[in-house]
Amino acid sequence: MKRLVESSGVEVAFREVDVVTTGTFGAMCSSGAIINLGHSDPPIKIEKAWINDVPICHPGAAVDLYIGATAMSERQPFEYGGGHVIEDLVSCKEVELRATSYGTDCYPRTQIRTHLTKDDLNQFHLLNFRNCYQRYACAVNSRDETIYTYMGKLLPRMKNATYSGAGELNPLMNDPD
Repeated sequence: MKRLVESSGVEVAFREVDVVTTGTFGAMCSSGAIINLGHSDPPIKIEKAWINDVPICHPGAAVDLYIGATAMSERQPFEYGGGHVIEDLVSCKEVELRATSYGTDCYPRTQIRTHLTKDDLNQFHLLNFRNCYQRYACAVNSRDETIYTYMGKLLPRMKNATYSGAGELNPLMNDPD
């Protein structure tokens, strides 16, 4: 888009381009995915759920789930979490779902354990509530030991950084005024 504006002008770019999208795979703390599993046979009204040992939020409907990108695996905290599960699903990799329930007459099943891919899901929607920042903070670690933050692991002596922003098309960063 920037090249088109620079080479042809704003008017041409406006006529030629319907939608401009920007993105990063750097998940923010509010990023996640809503998943609708579809009903099992017999049906279950999920109370607690995990995908690849990452706890999943259950908002109330029988088979609707929400996985937060920063949720951590119960077996591999700081090494694997919700962002990894989302990436696995987007990549059509197989994941393991475990879920439990109290059981009712309408939903008699009390547990389920199965393997699935994105193609097995009824619905799978990515959500980024706050994913476009003008100047999101960059974090580094100058200490001698690793620091674990809500956005991931910061290695000692500034060996890595966490950053997320709107990229080169950020209108606020590109506005000369």
